[in-house]
Amino acid sequence: MTAADRIDAYLDTLEEWLHGLYHGMIEHPSFEKIEKEAEDTADVFMFACFADAFGIPSPISYYTAELLPYLSEEFVQWERRMWDRQSLIERKGQQYHF
Repeated sequence: MTAADRIDAYLDTLEEWLHGLYHGMIEHPSFEKIEKEAEDTADVFMFACFADAFGIPSPISYYTAELLPYLSEEFVQWERRMWDRQSLIERKGQQYHF
């Protein structure tokens, strides 16, 4: 193994290690926040469409019932997630460490 090969191997290892450090310190926490916000937005949309599932009368239920065949897989997961979910204040408070 020549000196140039060892230097290349060292630089590759260093690059991999620094990328892991950067991902763990900066990228991953921001990805988590983005994923939670996207999930919250999707939950609000599903709740606006299917509020009747929780006993809240909605005048648009007649029209949003047409979406149910397209959202049936997501509907079951969403309904389970909403019943097991903490309050919205607790969920939003987690991102600010209250």
